[in-house]
Amino acid sequence: MTQTLVKAWTAAKDRLKDAGIDQPSIDARLMLEVAAGVTRTEIVTDPYRELTAEQAAMLDEFLTRRARREPVSHIIGRKGFWKILLQVNKNVLTPRPETEVIVDEVLKAFPEAMPFSMLDLGVGSGTILLAVLAERPAAKGLGVDASSEALAVARDNAANLDLNNRATFLHGDWTAGLADASFDLVASNPPYIPSAVIETLEPEVRDHEPRLALDGGADGLDAYRLLAPEILRVLKPGGMFAVEIGYDQSKAVESLFNAAGAQQVRTTKDLSTHDRVVTGVKNPLETGA
Repeated sequence: MTQTLVKAWTAAKDRLKDAGIDQPSIDARLMLEVAAGVTRTEIVTDPYRELTAEQAAMLDEFLTRRARREPVSHIIGRKGFWKILLQVNKNVLTPRPETEVIVDEVLKAFPEAMPFSMLDLGVGSGTILLAVLAERPAAKGLGVDASSEALAVARDNAANLDLNNRATFLHGDWTAGLADASFDLVASNPPYIPSAVIETLEPEVRDHEPRLALDGGADGLDAYRLLAPEILRVLKPGGMFAVEIGYDQSKAVESLFNAAGAQQVRTTKDLSTHDRVVTGVKNPLETGA
């Protein structure tokens, strides 16, 4: 039996709803777009277009995987973030809207024509680094990650966005081997979920996201203890940092950066009014020993 776009979308929505999926309409549309090779506009303007048998079979496979709580981004292999579209897979954290707060804070601090150097620690798919470089044509950046699989995704994304001439990537352990006072901006979305909490997360995250990008140790703060002094070390005097945090970690992370000598340390909330990003600067008068 042939399916039209509108019938396929409706049936997919119902199937996902029955499976207890949170946003069945959006998820069904995203998977239909990829399976049928259509845009959102075409689903609306040409609703009676028929799917081929191959397209219907692909959509059915997608829906089966989603019902098992595999993230949509892994199924279709892409995710929108800020104003860019990123390839994603099981080796990288799926970009989340909350992380856009970092991009917003950075863009406020660095005017469009200003040349600056950026470091993204735990770059993953390239989310933060590439979103900033896409908006700031005079900037260049380095993305570091401990996962070579994640770096392969980031490199592909940089090439697809035509940013590979301004973005470089390094397999490494945070700031190891990086020179003192070498960046105008350091951004990071480190693992910050307490180890014991991970098993309580939604299956999409618990079972499908890379544990390396989630597990922040017993209290979720392990990465910040390492990063606070190291970020201040690699920042140029007057340079800015922006790190994502868990909703209840503002006070602890601010304290770590203050203890490391940061100035103007503050927390910005996300659209859900949760504490989300800690920013600050390195003393502009600091010259080092």
